[in-house]
Amino acid sequence: MPDGSHSAPSRLELSRDLGVSHASAVVVGTIIGSGIFLVPAEMMQAVGSAKLVYFAWVVGGLLSFFGALTYAELGAMKPQAGGEYVYVRDGYGPLAGFLYAWTWFVIAKPGSIATVVTGLVRILGTFSAFSFFSVNVIRTPFAVNWGQIFAIAAAILISALNYLGVKKAGEFQLVFTLLKVAIILGIVVICFSGMGNVPGRGWSNFAGTYLGARGGVAGFMAALVAALWAYDGWNDLNMVAGEVKRPERNIPIALIAGVATVGLLYVLVNAGVQYVLPASAIASSPRPASDAVALVMGRMGASIVSAGMALSMLVTLNGTIMSGARVPFAVARDGYFFRALAEVHPRFHTPSTAIVVQAVVSILLLLLGANFRQLFSLTIFAEWLFYMIAGSTIFIFRKRDPQASRPYRMWGYPFVPIIFVGVAAALLCYTFKNDWPNSGYGVLVILTGIPVFAYFARRRNIRAASNIR
Repeated sequence: MPDGSHSAPSRLELSRDLGVSHASAVVVGTIIGSGIFLVPAEMMQAVGSAKLVYFAWVVGGLLSFFGALTYAELGAMKPQAGGEYVYVRDGYGPLAGFLYAWTWFVIAKPGSIATVVTGLVRILGTFSAFSFFSVNVIRTPFAVNWGQIFAIAAAILISALNYLGVKKAGEFQLVFTLLKVAIILGIVVICFSGMGNVPGRGWSNFAGTYLGARGGVAGFMAALVAALWAYDGWNDLNMVAGEVKRPERNIPIALIAGVATVGLLYVLVNAGVQYVLPASAIASSPRPASDAVALVMGRMGASIVSAGMALSMLVTLNGTIMSGARVPFAVARDGYFFRALAEVHPRFHTPSTAIVVQAVVSILLLLLGANFRQLFSLTIFAEWLFYMIAGSTIFIFRKRDPQASRPYRMWGYPFVPIIFVGVAAALLCYTFKNDWPNSGYGVLVILTGIPVFAYFARRRNIRAASNIR
């Protein structure tokens, strides 16, 4: 029995209000942020040729797809709020589950929210109407500018939307994801159109090279990490599995179709950029997609891409906030965290307290200014560690519970999850080797959760003993 099955059946529960279209929008909308508009430059700097850039996109897409297939079976089998926390808890025990939830709650999700809204501010800051973002509102005891105020307001606004109901948040996600996809397809059409007088535009760019690339295995691994960063977020749907209608059907459909859709869009955008820009121009550009469209359409084209990036990040923010609050909610329901985080709003049927606390922690990181990026980087190693651990639970469940209900049995078992877990392990080694200080600090963040778990486990045992008496 899952560790939390003792819970009272009379308590309020989350509402299953997300249909398959909402669930698919959570996958697509959360994955596509600013990465696809920015990482082609980093990837070209790493590998030096269009062919290898495409290979990195394909490998990253396949790895993400293999992960989606693995999580599709896990999500259909255990459609509960918290997703990865539930799999790690049931597979490796409550301590391992708590350490995952601790890392997620303390820094991973708040750091992700802070990153997204700060990126949104930086993109909007390229428009003259938002030039005031750099002006300080408060100077002492520490500086706070209008950009930070706007970022905080965005985090509060989207948190409030999620507070008022998962269906409202899901509908927002669906509508604006469709708009986001339309803008991305528009960018692709613009790049391949005959508009503008762009010297060097054409299919010959796909055979070009960038001589200053890092190259070799290290270069390809760097490009792959960049691609995987752009694909990141496909697992967030599993966190809201407790609010998906017919999860045994809709979670696998949304994960598989969503990741496949994103992979296709990424390949198309990358093709459009490479059709307009040679390899050397892509490598030297901080915003390759924006530069490509600007060459075709002028300043208006660059504004279109910037607007698309801003919209992408707003939709990603909604998906991130939606999924983030469900993990501390789930661990609190098991009795291993503050009771208040386990509350369900009596009217809106959302994890209201968890959403509020998550917003507060995110705002604190935003007020730290530039330092929050350093804080968020600490979790890179930890995130991939838990991807690997959560994915590996499929082997445990298949062996331990062979007769358990599996509404969806993944294609390619055991080879697909073996590849996913194996590549995740390889990326962990690469990340630790190339960024060992932050990776080490990430491990320390995880380990600080052990005494916290011991404290709540002791309180939980005391409450259980008093109930028995």
